[in-house]
Amino acid sequence: MRVITDTAALSDCCNRLAKAEFITVDTEFIRDKTYWPRLCLIQIAGPEDELIVDPLADGIDLAPFYWLMAQESVTKVFHAARQDVEIFFHEGQTIPTPLFDTQVAAMVCGFGDSIGYDNLARKILNVRIDKSSRFSDWARRPLTERQLNYAIQDVTHLRHVYEWLHTKLDENGRSHWLQEEMAILTAPSTYEMHPENAWLRIKARGANRRFLGVLKHVAAWREQAAQDRDIPRNRVLRDEALVEIAGHPPKSIKELGDLRNVPKGVAEGRLGQALLAAILEGVALDEAELPTLPKKPAVTTNNGSLVELMKVLLKRQCEEAGVAPRLVANAT
Repeated sequence: MRVITDTAALSDCCNRLAKAEFITVDTEFIRDKTYWPRLCLIQIAGPEDELIVDPLADGIDLAPFYWLMAQESVTKVFHAARQDVEIFFHEGQTIPTPLFDTQVAAMVCGFGDSIGYDNLARKILNVRIDKSSRFSDWARRPLTERQLNYAIQDVTHLRHVYEWLHTKLDENGRSHWLQEEMAILTAPSTYEMHPENAWLRIKARGANRRFLGVLKHVAAWREQAAQDRDIPRNRVLRDEALVEIAGHPPKSIKELGDLRNVPKGVAEGRLGQALLAAILEGVALDEAELPTLPKKPAVTTNNGSLVELMKVLLKRQCEEAGVAPRLVANAT
């Protein structure tokens, strides 16, 4: 295992890894106090190399790493890749391609929905992964030897997990199933953040369209404010505040501050005027501009039994075929 803390060493290693057929990759990051995840460690393993890259090292430039991620001749192997790819897309404007996600491959091979890396390694390789450092503060330096050993095992065993799954997919003739899922994971649209769609994540039952119009505007405002300040969205305003605002739209800073779920510091501070402007924009929407919630198929007493029967049949067929039901259909 080698720890990389400077750009020259990183460039040399990436040039060497670019000759490999595949590499395994993992990251450690934190995001409890930020909107965007903060990349703290990158682990990479090739046929002969086992590397830990320190993105927080003084003066290091990750450009060689992002160059490696873009090399089409090298398959990049991850387990549960989405959060890792999200970081690379945001920080390096790069999506690793071609991509092989062992969690998705395991679903195709009958290991159930969203199996964890440690469980998968135990079932395929009969090895136990030490998870004692899982909740480490990865931004704190120096890292201990125990932390480094924990981090590197996430990519060393992954090499053999990948080889096993790759062979299994070829034997089953299911490689193209995985490719369909990887097309979604490598699409830029999967990771693009659109504040105007933020309202769809907020639970608001029985809402009328006027309510939704205000909610859409204030949710977009909050999302943009959180991105600009790089803080969690609930540190700007909690969901309860957005729902209260949409239900009782204030017309002034005073009315905004009188709402129970809106902190006085937000209403009367620098954010208050911008928030009020977003509220008034939502209130002023024409009827034709008001949003509607996406319609979900209604489950009635007439078709409820049929839905339950379909779930049972789906599970049985997937068990017989050795594939996770989640890849075939949404059973909810």
